[in-house]
Amino acid sequence: MKINVLNIAKEVFEIEANSVRDLALNLDDNFTKAIELMFNSKGRCVISGMGKSGHIGAKIAATLASTGTPSFFMHPAEALHGDLGMLTSLDVLVAISNSGESDEILKIVPAIKKRGIPIIALSSNAKSTLVKQADAFLNIAVKKEACPLQLAPMSSTTATLAMGDAIAAALMKLRHFKPDDFALFHPGGSLGKKLLTKVQDLMIKRVPSVNLDTKFNDVINTMTSGKLGLCLVFDKDNLKGIITDGDLRRALQNTSKIRFDFLASEIMSKNPKVIEAEAMAVDAEELMLKHNIKEIPVSSKGKIVGIIQLYDIGRI
Repeated sequence: MKINVLNIAKEVFEIEANSVRDLALNLDDNFTKAIELMFNSKGRCVISGMGKSGHIGAKIAATLASTGTPSFFMHPAEALHGDLGMLTSLDVLVAISNSGESDEILKIVPAIKKRGIPIIALSSNAKSTLVKQADAFLNIAVKKEACPLQLAPMSSTTATLAMGDAIAAALMKLRHFKPDDFALFHPGGSLGKKLLTKVQDLMIKRVPSVNLDTKFNDVINTMTSGKLGLCLVFDKDNLKGIITDGDLRRALQNTSKIRFDFLASEIMSKNPKVIEAEAMAVDAEELMLKHNIKEIPVSSKGKIVGIIQLYDIGRI
């Protein structure tokens, strides 16, 4: 019999999607309490779990740490041999155990309780030993695993991961976590670089420029020598417009006037958008995308000092 792998994949997606949707039905005041414990903690949020739960826990810890909640993953087996010393009395422990009976997790609970460290349990078993010892219980129960054999944790790990994301999102909102904050924790990523890079860091300082009465041929020569596909138009020191390759094409297409009779003032796009040199590159990108333009003149102290192009921001 031929196996339809596409149907298998679709079934997995459906089962796991339903499992995540069902999480909302299990939410109660315990979620609020868990968030309060983590938000009010003066220490770190320590995540622990064995096996697949441990792998998911490590991801949750990474997400929390990168979104404003100091966090790290502690392997429960290693904790039994000294790593419990990484915890302080100011921390909060998030213990993940689908059954709530994971031996390694339960063995560290007494030491955690003795030090007065709050425990948040992520489990599918409300009557488990772990849940009975916890200060807050987040139910991650699923109706069915996506595994065809009902053996490998699939839906349950997906649900756990989603619960971790819900926790992180709630804490981000409470902490008023902003894109700039995210950038500080991700300086090596492209988003972080955009959020930390200023317009003046990317702008081109030498910008081809012409006057209002510059003739067509001279405009072409200036743009060609500038190699930017544009030039700025000034009246003395005052920016009046910008001419791009597109402006040239539109001028030639929309009139029967002899091209050599064109002046810069007749070709330019008037009153172009301007951005400050101290502005962030991501703000310049947002402005360009909003107005469907690819370049913006840059000003500093009331003077045009350069131009920034969408292409340069995209290379970050």
